[in-house]
Amino acid sequence: MEIKYQKAIILLSGGMDSLVTVAIAKEEVQELYFLHCNYGQLTEKREQKSFGAICQYYKPKESKILHWDWFKEIGGSALTDSSLAVPKQEPSRDIPITYVPFRNANLLCAAVSWAEVIGAEAVYIGAVEEDSSGYPDCREVFFQAFQKVIETGTKNEFPIRILTPVLHLSKKQIVQKGMELAAPFELSWSCYLDNEEACGECESCRLRLKAFAEAGFKDPIVYKIKEEIK
Repeated sequence: MEIKYQKAIILLSGGMDSLVTVAIAKEEVQELYFLHCNYGQLTEKREQKSFGAICQYYKPKESKILHWDWFKEIGGSALTDSSLAVPKQEPSRDIPITYVPFRNANLLCAAVSWAEVIGAEAVYIGAVEEDSSGYPDCREVFFQAFQKVIETGTKNEFPIRILTPVLHLSKKQIVQKGMELAAPFELSWSCYLDNEEACGECESCRLRLKAFAEAGFKDPIVYKIKEEIK
């Protein structure tokens, strides 16, 4: 791939979708800037560990970690509210209780603010619409609308673009793309529940295990339980 941008910010949770997004951005961007957010999620420590490991692997120009305790304070998601149970079954068509209200909008706001300061032309985010859990802020229409917000609410000295390179890929295709780009999946973390060994039961683990099985690769992380993929 040819270099398309001089500077870009990549929103990096530490999960496999954001990891593959980093691998794609690495091929397109001269200077990478990684942004991570701790917001009181159950696996906050483990996600931050993955973020640090991925930073060491790709060596961005700069990296930042934001601390947003208020996400935990307002609750409304099983990822931040301990009174709500994380589901251990296949995701339904309904918006799951693991949805963190308007999280991607907040992440994009922070990334765009930083982009204005450093003169970055793009913000990469590893959202997935086609084969994800059905979060409303992972839809193409959301990112199209937010692009308009950026165009009307920034200094407009340069166009800051939202880039969603895995948005319309299936989880299987994301694994395949990551393998093609030699993404270090062993450094990533997808589990919603555990900080030591991936549970293998939550919806995120199930989607990840299914993706690796369908792609014909072995997932390099350790699981407590690996149920048969049907």
